[in-house]
Amino acid sequence: MGNAAPQIRLAREHSQADLRAARRAGEIERVRRGAYRELAPTPGPAVHAAHDERLRALARIHAVDRQLRSPHVFSHVSAALLWGLALWTTPAVTHLYQPYRAGASAAADLARHRGTLEQHVLIGGIPATDLTRTVVDCLTTLHPLDGLVLADSALRHALDRNTARLQVEARTRRNGRARALLLLDLADAGAESPWESWARYIALRLGLPRPVTQHPVVTRLGTFRVDVAWPEHGVLLEFDGLVKYQDGVLTSGYSGTRALVDEKRREDAIVEATGARLLRLTSRDATRPKELARRLEAAFAPTQGLRPDPRLPLPR
Repeated sequence: MGNAAPQIRLAREHSQADLRAARRAGEIERVRRGAYRELAPTPGPAVHAAHDERLRALARIHAVDRQLRSPHVFSHVSAALLWGLALWTTPAVTHLYQPYRAGASAAADLARHRGTLEQHVLIGGIPATDLTRTVVDCLTTLHPLDGLVLADSALRHALDRNTARLQVEARTRRNGRARALLLLDLADAGAESPWESWARYIALRLGLPRPVTQHPVVTRLGTFRVDVAWPEHGVLLEFDGLVKYQDGVLTSGYSGTRALVDEKRREDAIVEATGARLLRLTSRDATRPKELARRLEAAFAPTQGLRPDPRLPLPR
């Protein structure tokens, strides 16, 4: 669950001279006013920018927890980070529940929600809403794409779908209720990455039939699992992480060229065994959702009668 706790230095516990020296030496990085996270003393493997952004958001949570003297429980996407759930967009602010409304001078990087604190859990010593409440809070407030990515991940973390549905239906405020119920219905634990959730989202928005995930295909080279599939329509879709084709990315002797050759043999075997059309995607495609929609339309024939689902707007 979650990540290793970041090491935080608070300005109130150190002299300004020491903090300035540590920043110049590259030992710490400011994460919010009065708080810094410690950086690795020696360079490690290259960290993807999105992953580093997530680590920074986690560091802000730990910093806020140490800085606040009033009762609080982290919530919404901040609690999701603590639970280790996948997110499509890393939050720029830290969300928490407190039993009172925020004053006019409240910090701009905090989103304070008024609520009770009785039911919560400790994650690495940090108070957070439980998994079900975290998911329900997120699904009723996030963009549907963000919500589907999170809901898929939550099912892999053993979220009870029926319990979450009951909690949504029991909410007195109707805002976001219909969206949350829809996303709980569409969620699929078989989506193993946010990119796979994104591809399913675009397909569902387009009005295509609901796909299956991790679809097994028996080939002459063995049985392989395809990320997203419409077997009855002869359409398969795979997300391809470009990083795995870089030499040395996994181990010092890792060959990206060999991985590329192996992947091509796997793809050929799948197409040969099924006669299906296999679409490949990379993370770069996430900036071009309309292009994926066009590729999916072309793969399904005829396309007449497709009606985009207005409940699933294009990602912003």
